[in-house]
Parts: sequence; C-alpha cells; structure tokens
Amino acid sequence: MQFIAAKAEPQESPADYALFLKDKLGISLPETVTKGSFVSAVAEALALVPSGEAVAFADLDSSSAYYPAAAALYENGIISSGSVQAEKALSAVGAVQLALKAAGLKELAYTYPESKVSKALAKLNLSVGVVGLQGGQELAAAVDTGLLPEAFYGQIRPKAAASPSLSSVLLGKALEAKGLYKHYLGYASDDDIYVKLNDAYRASDIIKSPELQAVVDEALKQDLVTGYNLKDSRYDANFVDSLALVYGHSDLTHAIQLIGLFRSEGIEAKIQFEPKTSAFIYLQEWGDPGVSDLYEVVQIENGNYIQYAKEYDIAFEFENEADKARFNDIVLAYAKKNSDDQSGLIASSWWQPLYYSLTELPDYPIITNNKIENGHYYAQSFSLKEDSADISGAFKQIDPNVRVINYDFWVDAPFYRYLNGESS
Repeated sequence: MQFIAAKAEPQESPADYALFLKDKLGISLPETVTKGSFVSAVAEALALVPSGEAVAFADLDSSSAYYPAAAALYENGIISSGSVQAEKALSAVGAVQLALKAAGLKELAYTYPESKVSKALAKLNLSVGVVGLQGGQELAAAVDTGLLPEAFYGQIRPKAAASPSLSSVLLGKALEAKGLYKHYLGYASDDDIYVKLNDAYRASDIIKSPELQAVVDEALKQDLVTGYNLKDSRYDANFVDSLALVYGHSDLTHAIQLIGLFRSEGIEAKIQFEPKTSAFIYLQEWGDPGVSDLYEVVQIENGNYIQYAKEYDIAFEFENEADKARFNDIVLAYAKKNSDDQSGLIASSWWQPLYYSLTELPDYPIITNNKIENGHYYAQSFSLKEDSADISGAFKQIDPNVRVINYDFWVDAPFYRYLNGESS
C-alpha cells in the first residue's frame, strides 16, 4: 500500500515575524537580545504604557530607558518587581516564560499538575528538577499551545541565550494570541479556502454607522463625492505593506475564481475577507431599484436614492514582492474587461477593476484616500490627489468636528482612469 504524505500547511517563518515587527511596529531586535531590549519590545508590541504609579525594582530606577516598559509589564502581570537584569543577555527559557505571560496564558499554565508538566517538558529534554515547577508549567503550556514552535525545542536549554529568531517568533506568537498579528482566513493553496470565503461572505451584512453616514451621505447628496465605502477595522488584515494588495469586488464567484487563478499561476498568498458596503447615488430615472439581500436603498429629497451595496475587499499578502508585482499582469490578462463580447476572463470581470497597494509599484498611479472614523467603523472616499483638499473641506463643512485622515497610495491604472472620468 502506498501512503501519500499530507501537504505541509504554510506557516509564518522567523523571517516573517521579524519583518512584521519591523514593518508594522518599528521593532528590530539586536543580535544579542538583552532582557531589557525584549521587555521594551514586548511593551511596544502590546502597546503597554505605565500608569505613572511608582514601581520599585531592585536593579532599575526611573532614570533608566528600560524603566517605563518594565513598569508597564509589571502592572500587567508579565514581570515581577524583583530584579529586571535589563543589561543581561536574555535566556531562551526566560524568553519563553515572558512571552507566555505576555500572550495571556499564565493562568492556563498554572493549572498544570506536575505529571502534565513532565510530559510536555520531555519534548524539550528538560525536567521539573531543572527548571522548577512554576517555570516548568510556563514552558509546558508554551509547548502545548504552540507558542513555542517545535523547530525551536532544541534551543530551550537552561543556560542558552535567546536568539533573535526565537525572540521574534515568541513576540509574534504572543501577538497572535492577543489578536494583534495578521488576520486572515488562510492561504490560497488551502483545501478549505473556498469554504471559508463562502462562509465569510454569507456572514457579512450591509455595514451601517449612522454617525459616519450623516457626513458622507450629505456629501453624496451635494455631489461633493461620487461614492464612498464603509468598512469595519476589526476585519482589517494587518498585513506587511510591502507584500500586500487589496482587491475590491461585489461578486463572490469572482473572488473564488481569482484564487483559482492564483493557483494556476503558481502564486501563494494569505487571504483575508474584509466586508465592505459601497454607497452611491441611484438615479430615479433608472427605475424602481427593487429589493435585494445585496443592497438597500434610501430615497432622498430630490427623488433619487442612495444605494448601499454589499461588497467586499480581499486582502492578499504574497510570499514575495515579485509575486505582488505579477498580480497586475494577471488581472489585466484575465480579470479586466475591455469589450462587451470579450471571452477568456474570469466571472464578473469589471471594466475598471479596483486594487491598490500602500507601497509603490511600477505602473500604479498615486491617488488619495479621504477617510473618517467612528469607533471601529470608517468611511472612505478615493479621489485624485488634486481633489483631496476639496473633499476634506467638504466633510468638515458638513461636520466641523470630523477628523479627516488623508493618505496617498498606489492604485491600478484602469481605476485611476475611472477617477479621471474615462470609461475603461
């Protein structure tokens, strides 16, 4: 009988975690990781700040650059108020124990009886007699929860220093446990990615934020913007910008086929589904808009309607920048409509597809996002750079208290032409 090995699931590498820490959080660990540098990195990664109450450490006073981070970690139960040893090299065991507490898993660890601890420590070739019961509980829970990946088991020795790779992975894993790392359904190559996409689409609804819509709907009524999107930041992918693109559409079949296109082109990418509602003016002369699960309409004073359509963004994080650059050619060849009777395109291809990058790409023009926020909801309207100031001014004229966030980004050429009033 022939046995076929299961396909290895894609996973984050130490380099992926290190890139995320640097790109998204500005954290770069030194070649020799000290306890102080790791404590500072944990505080920065988790956005922990001290309350201002004095914390007494045996070897660290308030004049130290490490003191604010150490105080913040103490107040959050991650370190004790004993000796910080900030200048000392971080031990591998200590790194795991700190990361376990930073990840919010210490209560789980302390449920472990000694027999359960010993079983997990055997995977590290360690014993309770070497690391103590509490230390062993922390290491055991890190093993069982996956906070400590198997690839690093051999580095966990009582006197070994923590490598930058181990430290970056532990920080990344702690962020994952707190929901502060990347957010994605899976990979393009996953066997169940289509199931997950369908489930995510079915669970999404028309997004509503009355406070935001009071501003942007009025801008629509006054023809100050031609449309806007509503999104929920809780679904934002939080991908590394240099590897990421966002692609917008309304038809789920298009997304399914686009991922199939990735597979046929040998492209791997993380996939995140971001629900989106697009709003625009529906003219009265177009007829009765009818009723649908895919949109809602509200009639306005002049007899026209504002239509709120259920759409989505798919965020991709590619394995490398070369694959990200290839995406444009793939879309233009197989997902960009150029004539009414065009064949050889995936389903529901648009005349003006929309996809964009927060980092520069060849052949992508620059446009501007004009964005306002309310809690975790945000409304955004894309514009030409030269029109951004007028849109921001219009938002503030409608509501003087609104804060408009403007930033430039890079968009595909067909959508740029659309903003310029061109038809294809």
